Order: sequence, then C-alpha cells, then structure tokens
Amino acid sequence: MKKELNRRQFIQSLGAGAIAATGLLTACKGKRDEATASGTYQDPPIGKMTYRVNSNTHDRVSILGYGMMRLPVKGGGMGRENPDAEIDQEMVNRQIDYALEHGVNYFDTSPAYCQGKSEAATGIALHRHNRKDYLVATKLSNFAPETWSTQASKAMFENSLKELQVSYVDYLLLHAIGMGDDGMGEFYSRYIDNGILDWLVEQKKRGRIRNLGFSYHGDVKVFDLALKWHDEGRYHWDFVQIELNYLDWNYADEINDRNTDAVYLYGELHKRGIPAIIMEPLLGGRLANVPDNIVAKMKAREPEKSVASWAFRFAGSPKGVLCVLSGMSYMENLKENLCTYSPLQPLTKEEDQFLMDIAKDIYNLNTIPCNECNYCMPCPYGLNIPAIFAHYNRCIKEGNLPNKGEQDPDYRRARRAFLIGYDRRVPKLRQASHCVQCGKCVTHCPQRIQIPDELAKIDAFVEELKLSSDTY
Repeated sequence: MKKELNRRQFIQSLGAGAIAATGLLTACKGKRDEATASGTYQDPPIGKMTYRVNSNTHDRVSILGYGMMRLPVKGGGMGRENPDAEIDQEMVNRQIDYALEHGVNYFDTSPAYCQGKSEAATGIALHRHNRKDYLVATKLSNFAPETWSTQASKAMFENSLKELQVSYVDYLLLHAIGMGDDGMGEFYSRYIDNGILDWLVEQKKRGRIRNLGFSYHGDVKVFDLALKWHDEGRYHWDFVQIELNYLDWNYADEINDRNTDAVYLYGELHKRGIPAIIMEPLLGGRLANVPDNIVAKMKAREPEKSVASWAFRFAGSPKGVLCVLSGMSYMENLKENLCTYSPLQPLTKEEDQFLMDIAKDIYNLNTIPCNECNYCMPCPYGLNIPAIFAHYNRCIKEGNLPNKGEQDPDYRRARRAFLIGYDRRVPKLRQASHCVQCGKCVTHCPQRIQIPDELAKIDAFVEELKLSSDTY
C-alpha cells in the first residue's frame, strides 16, 4: 500500500498536463507486477489504432505491424528456435484475429521465417478473413547461392503466393540487401544479374505486387546505390524497411562498424518521401530488458509506461514512418503493443532527448549487439551462439560480470554467478570453447557481429575466471 501511495503521489506531482498525457495508457494497462504474475493484461481499446497513409498507393496502414518471425509453437517457445517444433496454428489464428479486431492490418512474413513455416501459418490465419481487411508483406529471401538463379527465385515468389493463399502481395521486399561478405556482389547476384528485379517490376505492373521495396542490413553502399537508382528513375521504391530504435539512431555504427546509424537511413528516405517500415524497434528484445538502473530512470519519469513502450513510441514518432513491426509471440506482447499504439502518443522533444541519454547509458555498457534472431544457427559445430551472447549480456545488465579483478570485494560472488549461470544456460558442448573459427556464422548475422572473435573473447574470459580460483 505504501508503494502504491508513493506512485500516486508521484503522478500527482507531475501536474494535470502529465496526467492527461498518460491517461490513455493507464486505461489499457495491466499493473506490471500483476501482469507478470498472472500472464494477463487488460484489453486495449478497440477503434483507437493510429494509421498512416502510404503516399504511393494510399494504403491506410496500421502503425503497428505484426511480424510473423516468432510464431508460437506447441509445447511453448517460438518456431524459429526449434526446427522440429509444430506451429501452434490455433494460437496464431487467435492472435491474428485479435490483432485485426483491434486495428492491426499489416502482417509481415518471409520464406525464411520459423524454419520455413511462417508463410503457411500466416496464410491459414489470414485466409479466414476478407482479403481487403489485411495487407500482407513477404520477401524474396534468396540468401543461398542455389536460389540465385532466375528459375529458383521465380519459384520462391510463386511459392510465397501459394503458401499465403493470395493472388497478389501487398508489399514485396528484396530481403536484407547489403548482407554477406561481399554485400554489393551478392546484391547483384541475387537480384540484378539474374534479371529478377526487372521481373518483379513486371509482376507489379501485372498487379501481383502492389508495393515493391527492400529491407536493408550491412553494406551502406548497396543502400545508397538502390536510392540512386530511385532518383534516376531506374527503379521506383514504394517503401523501404530499415532497423530503427533509440540505440541504433546514433550508435549502430559505433557498436558495429558494418552497421549504419538509423539517423542516416531514415534521413535519406525522408528527404525522398519514401515511406519507412521499421524493424527491430526493440533490438530483438534488448530494449525491453534494459539494466535495472535504466528501468528506474524510465519509471521515475513515467511510472505508468512500460520500458518497451518507450522504444515503440520512439520508432513510431518520426514523420514518414509508415509501420513499426513487432514479432509478437504471445498475446501479452500483442496487448501491450496495442495499448502503446491505440493511439500513438508521439514523443515530445524532451522525451526524445531523454531517450538519447538512455541510449548513451546503454552504449557505455559495451554489450554484444546480438538480438537473438538465430540467423547464425545452426552452428555446424553445435554451439548455441545466441545463448552464449545472451548470458554474457545478461551478466553485464545484472552487474554480474566479474571484470574488476580479484581485488574487488564483489569479485568472488560475481565470478561464481557468471560461471554457474553459464553452465546452466549453455550446455558445455555448446559453449564458446568449441568454436573452431570457421566463420560461417558471420555472413548470416544482420548485425554484422564478428561472431568468432566475440566467442574467442568470451572463451578466454571464462578460462581466466576458472583459473582464478580452485572452485566455483
């Protein structure tokens, strides 16, 4: 009761203007502790979704888009984590029905998602609804060299239509241009030399594609070339999908020199009037699971807002952002995000600066920029790369990284917590010590993390900890 009273007093101290600003979120918010305990949230309002209009096709698009990358599977978990898991189609249907009822109309999938099962599951769920009630986006995900031929790429597109049970795709993307050791070379091999991009333009003229665009990761020269072609009239991009969040706004390039700051990507699109679709607003969940001291700062400023809502509001606030994607595996994720965007309250200048300060705090933690997308998996030598990085990052977040030397009075406790937690979360045969530095994982990483180097550092760190004492 004392904690609740203090919270009320804090809200009262903000004044009437602040209370009005938080009122809508309060109305659809389940209390955080109760929600965590019960797994339920109060229902978000119906009819309050924020929409943006695509200037090219005049589509009315919900600001919240449903990313079909992390679908629930039977027995729990997500489809991308277990290749043998069966998608829980009943749950997918329920969540899509709920999303549509609450105003979400943009659904984003790919032949590569959920071990190749996402398009079919998405098609089954959406096909039960009127085709005019939803916009479906998918990708030409021809990453493997054997899919670069004209015939194979065409077959992939045709199969997407079949799996999605549609005669046309509303939004079709060239998937992740710029990726690979030779981003420019792979771009030409996947889409230009084989004539596939020209073929897709022809499919758009035939009405089988309504909006043609691309998603970008990696080599910024490929991004710049694609926009140069747009300026010259060689290819017209109806939209572009980029990674944008308050950490990547200014620090993507510093975190990883193969990434590009979102402030540049967004700026280049905005000045051309190209609508932006936003991916990774939470950096794979990292911005919903920030260190406790940062949580405290956010709660001190806005006790009624969740940590994740700050990131979603940041991603949706810039002009020209058409839709913000979220991979909502569970109904709780969907309900909370619906609350944030029903309607969206754009960030004020003061709130924007507050998040820039938060981003600086997170950047200074020096975590590995892994968002656990699992693109690096499976490792041919059995390592669980995302789990290794997640444990390392979690220990930094929780203050359990014993990096101050044995003279630190907290060293023994932190050392024990790190090593025991490592063995519990990652089986010994899947730990960093078994990396042979083959480098196959690097080309698949959208964040361009030099994975073998990071694994070697973690392995050396673990060995140093083990040698510093006889037992743990």
